[in-house]
Amino acid sequence: QVQLVESGGGLVRPGGSLRLSCVGSGVFFSATSMAWYRQAPGKQRELVARLFRLGNTDYVDSVKGRFTISRDNAKNTVYLQMNSLKPEDTAVYYCWTNARNIDYWGQGTQVTVSS
Repeated sequence: QVQLVESGGGLVRPGGSLRLSCVGSGVFFSATSMAWYRQAPGKQRELVARLFRLGNTDYVDSVKGRFTISRDNAKNTVYLQMNSLKPEDTAVYYCWTNARNIDYWGQGTQVTVSS
């Protein structure tokens, strides 16, 4: 049974930083691709950042240079470091992986950027 549990969301002022964490069980993060998605109210879920098995990364244009996805294999945890946050980054952020051709999602963590 694969489970993903996110944490680290919260309320932050514009220009601030947050680090999201996603702890996994039932799957080895080092052996698969991981990603962070987000969904703002009234909008479709969008891919924010991906970390491929070999370590290369990919980001949506709107977060390039501000967000960093990384992985700690020993802790089976993937992170999303978010800097220079903007109000438009406000959304529920979800952790994703795929194991044996099945998509798995965490429960989501709310990020609100507001003054």
